Amino acid sequence: MTIKKIALEEHFMAPDFVDYWASTLVNISPDLSGKALVALSDFGDRRLDEMDRHGIEFAVLALAGPGVQIERDEALAMRRATEVNDFLCAEIAKQPKRYGGLAHLAMQNPKRAADELERCVTQLGFSGAMVNGSTNGVYLDHDSNEVFWERAAALGAPLYIHPNNPVDTPALYDGHSELWGPVWSWGVETATHALRLVFSGVFERHPGATLILGHMGEAIPFQLWRLDSRWEIANRKGRTLKRPPSEYIRDNIVVTTSGVCSAEPLHCALSALGTDKVMFSADYPFERTQEAAHFIETVDISEDVRAQVCWDNAKRILKLHL
Repeated sequence: MTIKKIALEEHFMAPDFVDYWASTLVNISPDLSGKALVALSDFGDRRLDEMDRHGIEFAVLALAGPGVQIERDEALAMRRATEVNDFLCAEIAKQPKRYGGLAHLAMQNPKRAADELERCVTQLGFSGAMVNGSTNGVYLDHDSNEVFWERAAALGAPLYIHPNNPVDTPALYDGHSELWGPVWSWGVETATHALRLVFSGVFERHPGATLILGHMGEAIPFQLWRLDSRWEIANRKGRTLKRPPSEYIRDNIVVTTSGVCSAEPLHCALSALGTDKVMFSADYPFERTQEAAHFIETVDISEDVRAQVCWDNAKRILKLHL
């Protein structure tokens, strides 16, 4: 039985951003390099047919990273972010009942990024934003980003952290290129980025902020008890939180099923975070939409929970008027 779905880690590409995206090709087999570009660039029959075949009634689109997160020229980064958001808005206008959007932001200038987020949410009708890892090595817990988090919380606009390569390659991966990228390092990098936000008190200062993580939460739901336990003995260097870390994770972080078609991590995420905090995603075109859809339609969960994951949670969290 096909169940109607919203998907929100669904990628696209714009012409001026191909060179940025090409920087991630080092992470995958050379035999596959570039094969996704045609699918990424299509907003018509190819993408819509794939959605229709697998019950995806609405897709929230985001630029395939890293985008301007690796741009060194701040002015150029800001200009290109605005341009690609306008580009996406124009594509959404052609299919407003099928597509929504997540803003692309130049975090090199957090105040201007906050302004662009507000423009995208209030004028373009986007649901939030996607940031692809650190911005030239600066993570979102940096003090300069306080103005951004204040605005995002006020807008009620979720921020999706998508994996990307860090600016350096730890010795941990020397001689093991297979671990560098989606097999392992991207999850470690993104989970650590999210925990930096938790431990630096971003969600304590901005309780209205919402963070989205893909890939069933980058393994964070599995670690909640240990995070609380080891926080008690950590060398915090004066850092404090009023509540255990797990409480901020449960209150402020939601996750998607993108790239994980396995019952055990889904059950863990639902149990650890709550059935209202997990959303379906296919990760088009980097994962098989058919596999993702079949998994969520057949995995052993109640029909009420399945409806939450496939539709209700995303509609509520992203404030979609469907």
